[in-house]
Amino acid sequence: MGTGGSGFTMKGLRRLREVLERHVDSGKIPGLVALVSRGGQTHVETLGTMRHDGGAPMRRDTIFRMASTSKPVSIAAAMVLLDECRLRLDDVVDPWLPELADRQVLKRVDSPLDDTVPARRPITVRDVLTSTFGLGMDMTALGTPILNAIFERGLTPNLPVEVPEPDEWMRRLGELPLMHQPGERWQYQISSDLVGVLVSRVSGQSFEEFLHERIFEPLGMEDTGFHVPADKIDRLPVLYAPDPRTGEFQAWDEPEGGRWSKPPAFQGGGGGLVSTADDYHAYFQMLLNGGTHQGRRILSRPAVELMTTNRLTPEQNAARTALATENVHISFGQGQQGGWGIGMAVRTYRGDYAPIGQFGWDGGSGTSAYADPVNRLTGILLCQIGYTVPSPAHLMNDFWTTLYQAIDD
Repeated sequence: MGTGGSGFTMKGLRRLREVLERHVDSGKIPGLVALVSRGGQTHVETLGTMRHDGGAPMRRDTIFRMASTSKPVSIAAAMVLLDECRLRLDDVVDPWLPELADRQVLKRVDSPLDDTVPARRPITVRDVLTSTFGLGMDMTALGTPILNAIFERGLTPNLPVEVPEPDEWMRRLGELPLMHQPGERWQYQISSDLVGVLVSRVSGQSFEEFLHERIFEPLGMEDTGFHVPADKIDRLPVLYAPDPRTGEFQAWDEPEGGRWSKPPAFQGGGGGLVSTADDYHAYFQMLLNGGTHQGRRILSRPAVELMTTNRLTPEQNAARTALATENVHISFGQGQQGGWGIGMAVRTYRGDYAPIGQFGWDGGSGTSAYADPVNRLTGILLCQIGYTVPSPAHLMNDFWTTLYQAIDD
Protein backbone atom coordinates (compact mmCIF):
# COMPACT_ATOMS: atom_id res chain seq x y z
CA MET A 1 0.00 0.00 0.00
CA GLY A 2 1.27 3.47 -0.82
CA THR A 3 4.10 2.59 -3.21
CA GLY A 4 4.91 3.68 -6.71
CA GLY A 5 3.16 7.04 -6.48
CA SER A 6 -0.28 5.45 -6.46
CA GLY A 7 -1.67 6.21 -3.03
CA PHE A 8 -0.68 6.93 0.54
CA THR A 9 2.11 5.82 2.84
CA MET A 10 1.31 3.39 5.64
CA LYS A 11 2.94 5.80 8.07
CA GLY A 12 0.78 8.64 6.76
CA LEU A 13 -2.44 6.66 7.13
CA ARG A 14 -1.47 5.64 10.69
CA ARG A 15 -0.88 9.28 11.50
CA LEU A 16 -4.23 10.23 9.96
CA ARG A 17 -5.97 7.71 12.21
CA GLU A 18 -4.09 9.00 15.25
CA VAL A 19 -5.14 12.59 14.53
CA LEU A 20 -8.79 11.58 14.06
CA GLU A 21 -8.67 9.46 17.23
CA ARG A 22 -7.40 12.45 19.16
CA HIS A 23 -10.53 14.42 18.23
CA VAL A 24 -12.85 11.56 19.19
CA ASP A 25 -10.94 10.86 22.41
CA SER A 26 -11.27 14.54 23.37
CA GLY A 27 -15.00 13.96 23.87
CA LYS A 28 -15.88 16.80 21.48
CA ILE A 29 -16.56 14.56 18.45
CA PRO A 30 -18.73 11.52 19.32
CA GLY A 31 -17.87 9.63 16.14
CA LEU A 32 -16.85 9.98 12.51
CA VAL A 33 -16.37 8.24 9.19
CA ALA A 34 -13.43 9.25 6.99
CA LEU A 35 -12.77 8.01 3.46
CA VAL A 36 -9.68 8.87 1.44
CA SER A 37 -8.77 7.60 -2.02
CA ARG A 38 -5.96 8.03 -4.47
CA GLY A 39 -4.64 6.03 -7.40
CA GLY A 40 -7.18 3.26 -7.01
CA GLN A 41 -6.48 2.92 -3.29
CA THR A 42 -9.34 3.63 -0.88
CA HIS A 43 -8.91 3.79 2.89
CA VAL A 44 -11.74 4.18 5.43
CA GLU A 45 -11.67 4.98 9.13
CA THR A 46 -14.70 4.59 11.41
CA LEU A 47 -14.25 5.92 14.92
CA GLY A 48 -16.48 6.53 17.92
CA THR A 49 -20.21 6.13 18.36
CA MET A 50 -23.50 7.36 16.93
CA ARG A 51 -24.39 9.23 20.15
CA HIS A 52 -22.18 11.35 22.38
CA ASP A 53 -23.02 9.10 25.36
CA GLY A 54 -22.14 5.86 23.62
CA GLY A 55 -24.40 3.38 21.86
CA ALA A 56 -23.88 1.86 18.43
CA PRO A 57 -20.47 2.38 16.82
CA MET A 58 -20.00 4.44 13.67
CA ARG A 59 -19.94 2.24 10.57
CA ARG A 60 -18.82 2.68 7.00
CA ASP A 61 -22.48 2.75 5.89
CA THR A 62 -23.63 5.27 8.52
CA ILE A 63 -25.94 7.82 6.91
CA PHE A 64 -25.17 11.49 7.53
CA ARG A 65 -27.08 14.73 7.07
CA MET A 66 -24.88 16.38 4.48
CA ALA A 67 -26.04 19.98 5.10
CA SER A 68 -24.27 22.36 2.69
CA THR A 69 -22.14 19.52 1.36
CA SER A 70 -25.38 18.80 -0.56
CA LYS A 71 -24.58 21.71 -2.89
CA PRO A 72 -21.81 20.13 -5.02
CA VAL A 73 -23.97 17.03 -5.60
CA SER A 74 -27.43 18.50 -6.15
CA ILE A 75 -26.10 20.96 -8.75
CA ALA A 76 -25.36 18.05 -11.09
CA ALA A 77 -29.07 17.89 -11.98
CA ALA A 78 -28.86 21.34 -13.57
CA MET A 79 -25.70 20.35 -15.45
CA VAL A 80 -27.57 17.42 -17.03
CA LEU A 81 -30.17 19.88 -18.32
CA LEU A 82 -27.41 22.10 -19.72
CA ASP A 83 -25.81 19.10 -21.45
CA GLU A 84 -29.17 18.24 -23.04
CA CYS A 85 -29.83 21.84 -24.13
CA ARG A 86 -33.00 21.93 -22.06
CA LEU A 87 -31.42 24.90 -20.30
CA ARG A 88 -28.94 27.46 -21.61
CA LEU A 89 -26.67 29.46 -19.34
CA ASP A 90 -27.95 32.83 -20.54
CA ASP A 91 -31.63 31.94 -20.80
CA VAL A 92 -33.85 34.29 -18.81
CA VAL A 93 -35.52 32.22 -16.05
CA ASP A 94 -38.95 33.92 -16.34
CA PRO A 95 -40.63 31.12 -18.36
CA TRP A 96 -39.95 28.59 -15.57
CA LEU A 97 -39.74 30.91 -12.57
CA PRO A 98 -42.30 33.63 -13.37
CA GLU A 99 -42.30 34.63 -9.71
CA LEU A 100 -38.88 36.19 -10.33
CA ALA A 101 -39.87 38.33 -13.32
CA ASP A 102 -39.73 42.16 -13.13
CA ARG A 103 -37.59 42.34 -10.00
CA GLN A 104 -37.10 45.31 -7.73
CA VAL A 105 -33.71 45.74 -6.02
CA LEU A 106 -33.00 47.33 -2.65
CA LYS A 107 -31.14 50.65 -2.84
CA ARG A 108 -29.02 49.44 0.07
CA VAL A 109 -28.84 46.05 1.77
CA ASP A 110 -30.20 47.57 4.98
CA SER A 111 -32.98 49.53 3.23
CA PRO A 112 -36.65 49.03 4.06
CA LEU A 113 -38.24 46.48 1.73
CA ASP A 114 -40.01 49.19 -0.28
CA ASP A 115 -36.91 51.33 -0.83
CA THR A 116 -36.04 49.91 -4.23
CA VAL A 117 -35.08 50.53 -7.83
CA PRO A 118 -35.97 48.35 -10.85
CA ALA A 119 -33.57 45.54 -11.73
CA ARG A 120 -31.31 46.51 -14.63
CA ARG A 121 -31.98 43.19 -16.38
CA PRO A 122 -33.81 39.87 -15.88
CA ILE A 123 -32.34 36.95 -13.92
CA THR A 124 -30.62 34.29 -16.04
CA VAL A 125 -29.86 30.60 -15.54
CA ARG A 126 -26.19 31.57 -15.16
CA ASP A 127 -27.09 33.89 -12.28
CA VAL A 128 -28.92 31.09 -10.48
CA LEU A 129 -26.22 28.45 -11.04
CA THR A 130 -23.38 30.72 -9.93
CA SER A 131 -25.25 32.03 -6.85
CA THR A 132 -25.36 35.58 -8.22
CA PHE A 133 -29.08 36.06 -8.89
CA GLY A 134 -29.42 38.72 -6.21
CA LEU A 135 -30.67 37.09 -3.01
CA GLY A 136 -28.92 34.96 -0.44
CA MET A 137 -27.61 34.49 3.05
CA ASP A 138 -25.29 37.28 4.14
CA MET A 139 -24.15 36.71 7.71
CA THR A 140 -22.77 40.25 7.79
CA ALA A 141 -26.31 41.62 7.21
CA LEU A 142 -28.10 39.89 10.09
CA GLY A 143 -30.90 42.01 11.50
CA THR A 144 -31.62 43.88 8.26
CA PRO A 145 -35.24 43.98 7.04
CA ILE A 146 -34.48 41.75 4.06
CA LEU A 147 -32.78 38.99 6.06
CA ASN A 148 -35.49 39.15 8.70
CA ALA A 149 -38.07 38.69 5.93
CA ILE A 150 -36.13 35.73 4.47
CA PHE A 151 -36.11 33.99 7.86
CA GLU A 152 -39.74 34.80 8.65
CA ARG A 153 -40.92 33.33 5.35
CA GLY A 154 -39.11 30.02 5.83
CA LEU A 155 -36.96 30.57 2.74
CA THR A 156 -33.92 28.99 4.38
CA PRO A 157 -33.78 25.81 6.48
CA ASN A 158 -33.99 27.45 9.87
CA LEU A 159 -36.11 26.24 12.74
CA PRO A 160 -38.75 26.95 13.91
CA VAL A 161 -40.15 28.18 10.57
CA GLU A 162 -40.57 25.17 8.28
CA VAL A 163 -39.63 25.49 4.63
CA PRO A 164 -42.87 25.34 2.57
CA GLU A 165 -43.51 23.23 -0.54
CA PRO A 166 -41.84 24.54 -3.74
CA ASP A 167 -44.67 26.58 -5.30
CA GLU A 168 -45.39 28.34 -2.01
CA TRP A 169 -41.65 28.83 -1.46
CA MET A 170 -41.46 30.53 -4.86
CA ARG A 171 -44.50 32.68 -4.11
CA ARG A 172 -42.90 33.93 -0.89
CA LEU A 173 -39.55 34.46 -2.62
CA GLY A 174 -41.29 36.49 -5.33
CA GLU A 175 -42.70 38.86 -2.72
CA LEU A 176 -39.23 40.10 -1.80
CA PRO A 177 -36.93 42.57 -3.54
CA LEU A 178 -33.44 41.48 -4.49
CA MET A 179 -30.52 42.51 -2.28
CA HIS A 180 -28.25 43.15 -5.29
CA GLN A 181 -28.62 43.55 -9.03
CA PRO A 182 -28.70 40.22 -10.96
CA GLY A 183 -25.18 38.97 -11.67
CA GLU A 184 -23.56 41.56 -9.41
CA ARG A 185 -22.55 39.63 -6.30
CA TRP A 186 -22.13 36.05 -5.05
CA GLN A 187 -24.52 35.16 -2.24
CA TYR A 188 -24.94 31.96 -0.31
CA GLN A 189 -27.62 29.29 -0.06
CA ILE A 190 -30.86 30.48 -1.68
CA SER A 191 -29.58 29.92 -5.23
CA SER A 192 -28.82 26.29 -4.38
CA ASP A 193 -32.41 25.73 -3.28
CA LEU A 194 -33.73 27.68 -6.26
CA VAL A 195 -31.85 25.31 -8.59
CA GLY A 196 -34.03 22.45 -7.34
CA VAL A 197 -37.23 24.29 -8.24
CA LEU A 198 -35.80 25.20 -11.65
CA VAL A 199 -34.80 21.58 -12.39
CA SER A 200 -38.21 20.31 -11.30
CA ARG A 201 -40.14 22.76 -13.48
CA VAL A 202 -37.95 22.22 -16.54
CA SER A 203 -37.97 18.41 -16.24
CA GLY A 204 -41.55 17.91 -15.09
CA GLN A 205 -40.28 15.64 -12.29
CA SER A 206 -39.65 16.27 -8.63
CA PHE A 207 -36.09 17.36 -7.92
CA GLU A 208 -35.42 14.09 -6.08
CA GLU A 209 -36.87 11.94 -8.89
CA PHE A 210 -34.62 13.68 -11.40
CA LEU A 211 -31.53 13.33 -9.20
CA HIS A 212 -32.24 9.65 -8.57
CA GLU A 213 -32.79 8.88 -12.23
CA ARG A 214 -29.89 10.84 -13.69
CA ILE A 215 -27.25 10.95 -10.92
CA PHE A 216 -27.81 8.68 -7.90
CA GLU A 217 -28.88 5.44 -9.59
CA PRO A 218 -26.22 5.53 -12.34
CA LEU A 219 -23.56 6.11 -9.68
CA GLY A 220 -24.92 3.45 -7.31
CA MET A 221 -25.67 6.05 -4.62
CA GLU A 222 -28.22 3.84 -2.88
CA ASP A 223 -28.28 5.73 0.42
CA THR A 224 -28.54 9.28 -0.93
CA GLY A 225 -31.80 11.25 -0.90
CA PHE A 226 -33.79 13.85 1.00
CA HIS A 227 -34.89 11.60 3.87
CA VAL A 228 -33.95 8.30 5.54
CA PRO A 229 -36.53 5.50 5.12
CA ALA A 230 -37.69 3.65 8.22
CA ASP A 231 -35.67 0.51 7.42
CA LYS A 232 -32.43 2.56 7.44
CA ILE A 233 -33.16 5.00 10.29
CA ASP A 234 -30.95 3.02 12.69
CA ARG A 235 -27.99 4.06 10.52
CA LEU A 236 -28.64 7.80 11.12
CA PRO A 237 -26.82 9.30 14.13
CA VAL A 238 -28.08 12.12 16.33
CA LEU A 239 -27.20 15.60 15.03
CA TYR A 240 -25.81 17.80 17.79
CA ALA A 241 -25.60 21.56 18.09
CA PRO A 242 -23.47 21.97 21.22
CA ASP A 243 -23.99 24.94 23.50
CA PRO A 244 -21.48 27.54 22.24
CA ARG A 245 -20.69 28.68 25.79
CA THR A 246 -20.36 25.37 27.64
CA GLY A 247 -19.85 22.87 24.81
CA GLU A 248 -22.63 20.74 26.30
CA PHE A 249 -24.17 18.42 23.71
CA GLN A 250 -27.65 19.41 22.62
CA ALA A 251 -29.60 17.21 20.19
CA TRP A 252 -30.66 19.34 17.23
CA ASP A 253 -32.21 16.43 15.34
CA GLU A 254 -33.01 12.90 16.51
CA PRO A 255 -33.23 10.05 13.98
CA GLU A 256 -36.64 8.71 15.02
CA GLY A 257 -39.32 11.30 14.29
CA GLY A 258 -36.74 13.88 13.26
CA ARG A 259 -36.59 16.17 10.25
CA TRP A 260 -35.04 13.52 8.00
CA SER A 261 -37.33 10.64 9.05
CA LYS A 262 -39.98 11.53 6.47
CA PRO A 263 -40.02 13.11 2.99
CA PRO A 264 -39.73 16.91 3.27
CA ALA A 265 -42.18 19.41 1.79
CA PHE A 266 -39.22 21.09 0.10
CA GLN A 267 -36.36 19.10 -1.45
CA GLY A 268 -33.54 21.49 -0.67
CA GLY A 269 -30.48 21.24 -2.88
CA GLY A 270 -28.72 23.71 -0.60
CA GLY A 271 -28.60 21.44 2.43
CA GLY A 272 -31.22 18.70 2.43
CA LEU A 273 -29.40 15.55 1.33
CA VAL A 274 -28.48 12.56 3.44
CA SER A 275 -25.73 10.24 2.22
CA THR A 276 -22.78 8.01 3.06
CA ALA A 277 -19.02 8.22 2.57
CA ASP A 278 -19.09 5.65 -0.24
CA ASP A 279 -21.95 7.37 -2.09
CA TYR A 280 -20.12 10.69 -2.01
CA HIS A 281 -16.90 8.99 -3.04
CA ALA A 282 -18.61 7.66 -6.17
CA TYR A 283 -19.83 11.14 -7.05
CA PHE A 284 -16.52 12.94 -6.55
CA GLN A 285 -14.64 10.18 -8.40
CA MET A 286 -17.02 10.74 -11.32
CA LEU A 287 -16.03 14.41 -11.32
CA LEU A 288 -12.33 13.51 -11.16
CA ASN A 289 -12.92 11.16 -14.09
CA GLY A 290 -14.27 14.01 -16.21
CA GLY A 291 -17.91 12.95 -15.87
CA THR A 292 -17.73 9.16 -16.30
CA HIS A 293 -18.36 6.31 -13.86
CA GLN A 294 -17.40 2.70 -14.69
CA GLY A 295 -17.43 3.51 -18.38
CA ARG A 296 -20.80 5.29 -18.28
CA ARG A 297 -21.01 9.01 -18.95
CA ILE A 298 -22.98 10.93 -16.31
CA LEU A 299 -21.95 14.49 -17.23
CA SER A 300 -19.99 15.88 -20.15
CA ARG A 301 -16.37 16.82 -19.54
CA PRO A 302 -17.08 20.52 -20.28
CA ALA A 303 -19.93 20.47 -17.73
CA VAL A 304 -17.56 19.11 -15.07
CA GLU A 305 -14.95 21.71 -16.00
CA LEU A 306 -17.54 24.48 -15.62
CA MET A 307 -18.53 23.19 -12.18
CA THR A 308 -15.01 22.72 -10.87
CA THR A 309 -13.25 25.89 -12.05
CA ASN A 310 -13.84 29.44 -10.84
CA ARG A 311 -16.86 31.16 -12.40
CA LEU A 312 -16.71 34.46 -10.50
CA THR A 313 -15.17 37.78 -11.41
CA PRO A 314 -13.19 39.52 -8.65
CA GLU A 315 -16.09 41.95 -8.23
CA GLN A 316 -18.66 39.15 -7.82
CA ASN A 317 -16.36 37.30 -5.44
CA ALA A 318 -15.38 40.26 -3.24
CA ALA A 319 -18.20 39.69 -0.74
CA ARG A 320 -17.40 35.98 -0.46
CA THR A 321 -13.74 36.73 0.17
CA ALA A 322 -14.67 39.28 2.85
CA LEU A 323 -17.08 36.84 4.47
CA ALA A 324 -14.41 34.13 4.67
CA THR A 325 -11.44 36.25 5.74
CA GLU A 326 -13.02 38.93 7.91
CA ASN A 327 -15.50 36.75 9.81
CA VAL A 328 -13.40 33.81 10.95
CA HIS A 329 -15.07 34.11 14.36
CA ILE A 330 -18.25 32.90 12.60
CA SER A 331 -16.77 30.38 10.16
CA PHE A 332 -13.80 29.25 12.30
CA GLY A 333 -11.63 29.82 9.26
CA GLN A 334 -13.59 27.72 6.76
CA GLY A 335 -14.46 28.95 3.28
CA GLN A 336 -11.14 30.52 2.31
CA GLN A 337 -10.62 28.63 -0.95
CA GLY A 338 -10.82 31.79 -3.06
CA GLY A 339 -13.07 30.84 -5.96
CA TRP A 340 -16.51 29.38 -6.60
CA GLY A 341 -17.48 27.23 -9.55
CA ILE A 342 -21.03 25.94 -9.97
CA GLY A 343 -22.31 24.53 -6.69
CA MET A 344 -18.93 24.30 -5.00
CA ALA A 345 -15.80 26.07 -3.87
CA VAL A 346 -12.65 25.99 -6.02
CA ARG A 347 -9.17 26.78 -4.72
CA THR A 348 -7.68 29.63 -6.70
CA TYR A 349 -4.69 30.31 -4.45
CA ARG A 350 -2.50 28.23 -2.16
CA GLY A 351 -3.77 29.18 1.27
CA ASP A 352 -3.16 25.91 3.10
CA TYR A 353 -1.93 22.37 2.37
CA ALA A 354 -4.36 21.81 -0.54
CA PRO A 355 -3.25 22.83 -4.04
CA ILE A 356 -4.91 25.19 -6.49
CA GLY A 357 -7.71 23.36 -8.28
CA GLN A 358 -9.11 21.38 -5.35
CA PHE A 359 -12.93 21.53 -5.40
CA GLY A 360 -15.78 20.64 -3.04
CA TRP A 361 -17.43 22.08 0.04
CA ASP A 362 -18.15 21.70 3.75
CA GLY A 363 -21.42 21.40 5.63
CA GLY A 364 -22.57 23.01 8.85
CA SER A 365 -23.46 19.61 10.31
CA GLY A 366 -19.81 18.52 10.32
CA THR A 367 -19.31 17.22 6.77
CA SER A 368 -16.49 17.83 4.29
CA ALA A 369 -15.98 16.49 0.76
CA TYR A 370 -13.33 17.57 -1.75
CA ALA A 371 -11.51 16.19 -4.75
CA ASP A 372 -8.09 17.26 -5.96
CA PRO A 373 -7.29 16.78 -9.68
CA VAL A 374 -3.60 17.60 -9.15
CA ASN A 375 -3.06 14.61 -6.86
CA ARG A 376 -6.06 12.57 -8.12
CA LEU A 377 -7.19 12.53 -4.51
CA THR A 378 -10.62 12.43 -2.86
CA GLY A 379 -11.31 13.01 0.82
CA ILE A 380 -14.61 12.72 2.67
CA LEU A 381 -14.98 13.38 6.39
CA LEU A 382 -18.35 12.97 8.09
CA CYS A 383 -19.44 13.66 11.65
CA GLN A 384 -22.66 15.14 13.09
CA ILE A 385 -21.60 18.15 15.11
CA GLY A 386 -22.93 21.56 14.12
CA TYR A 387 -20.87 24.71 13.78
CA THR A 388 -22.17 26.19 17.02
CA VAL A 389 -18.68 25.29 18.29
CA PRO A 390 -15.34 25.18 16.44
CA SER A 391 -14.82 21.43 17.02
CA PRO A 392 -15.94 20.21 13.55
CA ALA A 393 -13.92 22.91 11.77
CA HIS A 394 -10.82 21.97 13.78
CA LEU A 395 -11.41 18.30 12.95
CA MET A 396 -11.73 19.07 9.22
CA ASN A 397 -8.64 21.25 9.20
CA ASP A 398 -6.55 18.56 10.88
CA PHE A 399 -7.97 15.88 8.57
CA TRP A 400 -6.91 17.74 5.42
CA THR A 401 -3.55 18.84 6.84
CA THR A 402 -2.70 15.25 7.77
CA LEU A 403 -4.13 13.70 4.60
CA TYR A 404 -1.88 15.77 2.36
CA GLN A 405 1.15 14.61 4.33
CA ALA A 406 0.15 10.98 3.68
CA ILE A 407 0.75 11.28 -0.07
CA ASP A 408 3.69 9.07 -0.98
CA ASP A 409 5.33 10.97 -3.82
